[in-house]
Amino acid sequence: MEHLEELRWRLVRSAIAILVIAIVLWIYQQWIMETLFLSMKDPKFISFRIMCDLFGVCTEEIPVKMQSMTVSGQFSYALMMSIMGGIVLSFPFIFYQLWSFVKPGLRQNEKGVVKGIVLWVSLLFFLGIAFGYFVIAPLCIQFFGTYQISTQIENNFTVNSYMSMILSTVFYTGLLFLLPIVSYIFSKLGIITPAFLRKYRKHAIVGVLIVAAAITPPDVISQIIVAIPILILYEIGILVSVRVEKNRIKEQMDK
Repeated sequence: MEHLEELRWRLVRSAIAILVIAIVLWIYQQWIMETLFLSMKDPKFISFRIMCDLFGVCTEEIPVKMQSMTVSGQFSYALMMSIMGGIVLSFPFIFYQLWSFVKPGLRQNEKGVVKGIVLWVSLLFFLGIAFGYFVIAPLCIQFFGTYQISTQIENNFTVNSYMSMILSTVFYTGLLFLLPIVSYIFSKLGIITPAFLRKYRKHAIVGVLIVAAAITPPDVISQIIVAIPILILYEIGILVSVRVEKNRIKEQMDK
């Protein structure tokens, strides 16, 4: 019961952190909506300007109009945006609370396996969030915003579909960037080895391409742009596993 009481209070602390940040985001909801999200359909958005300056791929005006189709549509999505933002921004604190609950139940060698995990998980998660926001989400908006079956059909997106695409894409990309951490922990625990990861590299490539196709527009360029970083993360996972394997062999030889 004491253990459950501790879990309850850690969940309460996490909920309070989310709520506090959500309230702050709610206060600045208009600025956040216009500056962070609606600006993504503007050719002057930073990602489009960088692509134009570096690669010569310039984005023209994206013919998109926004609308809300339900009475509570704007209110509901402002609320959801605030809560999702609260979860993302308080992610390190939430993970720390969960880790602090789990850590006392681990053995000494298991604690050593995941030393500094809060820092690395938070760092990789926010790197994934940044990649999703500045690369994947703008590509999605650009593709679907400019795609037309006929010029007689206008792209009038609902705020629900527009924000759902951005938030889900950004959040899932953040989770995908945790692959090296997963490889490290599983390698430390002896569940996977470098040989295993190399053996199934081709399968992983296929899986990555499927994931890239699922979270990006159906064009090859966007899928490649998304797939390359994920494949790099997989290769980093192999290098991490190799390092863990070498350290394990060295420890055994020292004994």
